Amino acid sequence: MKVHVIHENPAWLPPFAAALDEAGVPWEEWFLDGGALDLDAPPPQGVFYSRMSASSHTRGHVLAKDHTRAVLSWLEAAGRRVVNGRRVLELEMSKVDQLTALRAAGIDTPRTVAVVGADELVAQARRMPLPFITKHNQGGKGLGVRRFDTLEAFEAHLRSGDADVPVDGITLLQEYVAAPDPFITRVEIVGGEFLYALAADTSGGFELCPADACAVGDAFCPTGEAAPAVFRLREGFDDPIVASYIGFARRWGIGVAGFEFICTRDGRKLTYDVNTNTNYNPDVERAAGVSGAATVARYLAGLLADAERADALAVPA
Repeated sequence: MKVHVIHENPAWLPPFAAALDEAGVPWEEWFLDGGALDLDAPPPQGVFYSRMSASSHTRGHVLAKDHTRAVLSWLEAAGRRVVNGRRVLELEMSKVDQLTALRAAGIDTPRTVAVVGADELVAQARRMPLPFITKHNQGGKGLGVRRFDTLEAFEAHLRSGDADVPVDGITLLQEYVAAPDPFITRVEIVGGEFLYALAADTSGGFELCPADACAVGDAFCPTGEAAPAVFRLREGFDDPIVASYIGFARRWGIGVAGFEFICTRDGRKLTYDVNTNTNYNPDVERAAGVSGAATVARYLAGLLADAERADALAVPA
């Protein structure tokens, strides 16, 4: 048996590959972006870790999402152990799905209107308090995130032809949160346990992937050694919201995720993203004395050992 790492972005794999190798975990990668799937064949044995990303289409992998949907359905129907499985994939691919699930769990979120297509954008924007922001429903990498201080600026943006069209056709209009300090907090959860929290400086925008190698358009994501001040450890972070996130992860079967929230001036914490394809920042981890990739590797190793024991105890039909 082995761990199968499902993904579509080789640039994000090296830290996890190194951690799995160091932990002595047998594994292989499974790149998904098209191909054949024999539904009558049994899946391989092992543990399957999905790292499929909502931004896969921006790297030309337009089939990756639906390929992964098919594979995860096949694996789960056969009873295989999947980390961040089929239902979690839908959370990764849809901020509407995330926000409605968070609200149902009693977790505060920003006021949001989901607009399908372009015809209603201006009419719905007129109902939004100013300023407001836009973002793509299937996001990642800060796709479509822009602030508009006036309705006229928004209408001019739409007329300019510069507006990115969301891959699923759904644009979110969301309240702009005037935070007392220009940062957001990201809470990392692995296997139902709190890892650490980091702060990400938003004064330069919202393209805030924590990975060392994370290209955003023509810009290099401000991480790693190049700009260590963008991300910093929130030392001693101990807030009730962590328990809420752990409960949410347990309810939805999320094995690995980063939850992001922003504080308002009146003290509310608004959660706006559940990233189930989380990456880790090396500077933050040096400060924390914790490795996210190593923690994930240990978590997967434990699940693999459980699967091996279950297989050894199984009675042949």
